[in-house]
Amino acid sequence: MMEAAAQEKILSAINDKFEGEVIEAGMIKDFFTIILKKEKIVEVISLLYHHEETKFQYLTTLCGIHYPDQNQIAVMYQLHNLSTNQRIRLKIFLPAEKPEVNTLTPVFSAANWPERETYDFFGVIFEGHPNLKRILNVEDMLIFPLRKEYPLEDQTREDKNDLMFGR
Repeated sequence: MMEAAAQEKILSAINDKFEGEVIEAGMIKDFFTIILKKEKIVEVISLLYHHEETKFQYLTTLCGIHYPDQNQIAVMYQLHNLSTNQRIRLKIFLPAEKPEVNTLTPVFSAANWPERETYDFFGVIFEGHPNLKRILNVEDMLIFPLRKEYPLEDQTREDKNDLMFGR
């Protein structure tokens, strides 16, 4: 668990340069999480990468999360400072009908594949990405399968007896 002093150091580094970008910050299940506005996410991560006090220079995770009740898709970034063994989670929220954000590849070249996967499964457009195309699904697929707007199984099947599945 990250100490309060370390949390304050990170928040002050962000607020000194990007005042008003932090929407919410705090511990969520023993993980320091910062929710930010989407416009400056790449610049904030770049600051956390280069800042002398933070040095979050390892991208652990980049993924999408669909919140159908809020009609939003979140993009979640987890960063790691390898010298202090501190980890943080950054989240931004995008409208589900037009989920667009700038690519993180100028800061972390390793963001290339997770961004492609997030596009493939959630439909998030990463502006400026060098090769944004589907990575696991077929190119002509019209849906984004990890959005929670699709049924888990075909409701019209007649060959299945629900009694066999405990329903």
